[in-house]
Amino acid sequence: MGVPSAPSAGSQMWVRGPTTQPDEPLPAGHTPTPTTRTPASVPQASAPTAPIPQVPAPTAPIPRVPARTAPAASPGRSAPDTAFWPAEPAERTPPRPQNHQVTWVSAHGGAGASTLARALGGADVGRRWPDRAEGEPGRILLVARTHAAGIRAASQTLNALRMAEHPAGVELLAVVLVADAPGRLPRELGRRVRVLRSAAEVRRIPWIPAWRVGRETEGLPREVRALAALVSAPAGRAGRPR
Repeated sequence: MGVPSAPSAGSQMWVRGPTTQPDEPLPAGHTPTPTTRTPASVPQASAPTAPIPQVPAPTAPIPRVPARTAPAASPGRSAPDTAFWPAEPAERTPPRPQNHQVTWVSAHGGAGASTLARALGGADVGRRWPDRAEGEPGRILLVARTHAAGIRAASQTLNALRMAEHPAGVELLAVVLVADAPGRLPRELGRRVRVLRSAAEVRRIPWIPAWRVGRETEGLPREVRALAALVSAPAGRAGRPR
């Protein structure tokens, strides 16, 4: 008889295990010892895992913008064909030019020119010369307080006028000194006021308690009434030329 052929190791080899060659003949009188064949380890198939559901990321709610409705149609007119009207910029009405006679010029901050302009009329331009191109009057009233710093600032502005360091068409009517405290001026400040009088017309405004707290006063002092007449006087008839 021929040698039996070994069984082929096909696709089921991992189940049966490897094939062995036939046992060799044992010598006489030798009893074969049974051997234990360890079965080949069978790979364990991993259990299929369920897919992890994808949770969408939370999104912020979109705010709802209330729709703007078109205005109701006037009688005799058809309603607009749009339901939303975009906001239009508000038109600013340009300020109307006022017919001022004089311009108040502050020699320093807090001189009181704004209060005088509000009470007596005229254009308040602050601490600058009037702009003739913008229609501001060239006839000016220079305002300062009666303390040392105010009188010094008025003197410096008068010096600028004397040196012609001002725009064309500027005419000084008077220097208006507003009291910085009740009572008489100290002697030293009184001497400085006399120096100003030698260079320009000076109008003194006494201490008015109502103006300090922002209130109006019914009876104006005599000095304020005289200044009001100067403010309302036509050009060429107020003050003395300087």
